[in-house]
Amino acid sequence: MANREVGFVVDDEYKAWIANIKDRIKHSQIKASVKVNYELLDLYWDIGRDIVAKQKNAKWSDAFLTTMSKDLQKTFPDMSGFSVQNLKSIRYWYKFYNSDENGLQAVSQMELIEKMVKGIPWGYNQRIMYKCKDIQEALFYIQKTMDNGWSRTVLEHQIDGGLYSRQGKAVTNFQLKLPEPQSDLAEQTLKNPYNFDFLTLREEYDEKELEEALINQITQFLLELGTSTALRN
Repeated sequence: MANREVGFVVDDEYKAWIANIKDRIKHSQIKASVKVNYELLDLYWDIGRDIVAKQKNAKWSDAFLTTMSKDLQKTFPDMSGFSVQNLKSIRYWYKFYNSDENGLQAVSQMELIEKMVKGIPWGYNQRIMYKCKDIQEALFYIQKTMDNGWSRTVLEHQIDGGLYSRQGKAVTNFQLKLPEPQSDLAEQTLKNPYNFDFLTLREEYDEKELEEALINQITQFLLELGTSTALRN
């Protein structure tokens, strides 16, 4: 007589265990998306700094942004972040947080500010920098977005409604943390089109290059996760 496989009985222990696994998967996905977002915005920050420096020291006019855009899009055709308009936004973003008028040029302050602004998707940053009048107001809305897991629509509504003027105060205790898995911020970070564009690889990558790139990225990612306790909490 052939052996018959006994069906698995789903009990409370299994339900609790699989629910925990699902939560861990969601948190890992969010950690990965936050890391990719940070790397993208770190790149934008550096590009913004370079553009500002070139226009200041080399006296290049805005016309060079068109040439720059064409060069970058030719090499990275799948990345939408290198349009002329987005390059201008990247420049404005960097200048907004590095303006001498804001009086926040201490190294420790700038390091905290960079971590804050790179902790939310690029679309959120664009809305904040174009709608807020100074750094303190911008940081207020960044912190509120992180605390409440706002969508971009809610963020815009709160800015337009003047939440900062009603209850705003200087942000002195930055709280860097991962978005809650069920929040709109987490969902939009996971689905951020700029992140997908950033992760594209050239078709001519051979298998060895791809393997090395993946190993390097994964190694660096795991090392940074091990030290990023602020993001983990």
